[in-house]
Amino acid sequence: MSASTEATPLIPAMRRLLYVAAFLVFLAGLVLFVFPLRTAEWFAWTVNPPMTAVFLGAAYWSAAGLEVTGARSASWDSARLAVWPVFVFTTLTLGVTLLHLDRFHLSADSGFLAQVATWAWLAIYAIVPVAMLAISWIQIRALRSVPGSVTAGRPVLPPALRLLMVAIAGVLLIYGVALLAVPAYAAAWWPWTLSELTARAVGAWLVGLGWSAAQGQLSGDLRTVRPVALTSVAFVILQVIALLRYGGALAWTSAQAIGFVAVLLAIGVAGGWALVLSRSPRVQAR
Repeated sequence: MSASTEATPLIPAMRRLLYVAAFLVFLAGLVLFVFPLRTAEWFAWTVNPPMTAVFLGAAYWSAAGLEVTGARSASWDSARLAVWPVFVFTTLTLGVTLLHLDRFHLSADSGFLAQVATWAWLAIYAIVPVAMLAISWIQIRALRSVPGSVTAGRPVLPPALRLLMVAIAGVLLIYGVALLAVPAYAAAWWPWTLSELTARAVGAWLVGLGWSAAQGQLSGDLRTVRPVALTSVAFVILQVIALLRYGGALAWTSAQAIGFVAVLLAIGVAGGWALVLSRSPRVQAR
């Protein structure tokens, strides 16, 4: 079967949108991860404690990697694993923003840079989900126009890896939804203190990550799951760095901290496993 019939090429508009989204989340991660003590001056809302800021910054930077990898993908089959989690996350974050708009730096008392960051935040989260949905519709129409576009005959994920990804997706989705729906209650199970806004912000990320894991295992394809694998490894590495910097915010012997580390370990194992398999000579030859 020729390459032209195996996959639908990624349309230029989607490629450009993913690159733009990657640049924007990189900027957000830069402030949160590198300057967690300056969010009152340089970010759309004040993030406390610093451990929350670096956690969110690590998530933004890992998402930048997901979007760049998706943008560099030759086909929609691989890129869509970056598109839908980003759409879900940005839509949820827009809802969180509107729900807690009073916490954002919109008043005249806020610094100039903080106000600029806030208006940029509002514009990004209002525009990106709509643009992603519209361009995805165009991309899917292109998919329908490609004769013989199929996914049969590709190397699939091992059952044990798929089971691990299902478990990770289940934990992240269930807890992420709980943080979004009942933040005051669900935050008690987080390893450090969260406000309602930060609990919902974290929840949006967990749902996005869980969606990514679920979609990755459903693809059943080692080649197309590579963006998810790379993102998972980057996310864990960045979270380890965050813990080395501000891990004092955690009570390390608590059930919450142990559970947090266990989930990170599971994400790292799944991502590393999928990445190694996707780069094996047998898969590359296929």
